[in-house]
Amino acid sequence: MDAEARIREYYDTLEAGDSLGPFFADGNGIVKFGISERLSGGEAVRQGLREQTERTDDWNVDSRALRVNDRGCHAWFSDSVVLSWRDIEEETRHSFETRWSGTLESTDGEGVFVGMHVSTARSF
Repeated sequence: MDAEARIREYYDTLEAGDSLGPFFADGNGIVKFGISERLSGGEAVRQGLREQTERTDDWNVDSRALRVNDRGCHAWFSDSVVLSWRDIEEETRHSFETRWSGTLESTDGEGVFVGMHVSTARSF
């Protein structure tokens, strides 16, 4: 598993508006914190990401400080990301300076997220 490449692939997939569900492991112990949400369990994470993809577009992920520790079967990371997107339903653009952290595990040689946390110090 090349965790850094997998994380960058996730960012690219987000920008492209493609499905993010395959990046997350299955199981009830998986958790994803977003700027305004907490999703627990693989199916809840995938459902939340499907809904996000349906109501947003024009994503920009500007990674500024990606740090990755890769141990082969597990990896963890942190990053500072300027994150922006357009909400299709509200017809508004959002932009935040965000902090990311997460953990990946190797499943069949490919890294999947078992935890992800995205937050911002700014109110929304």
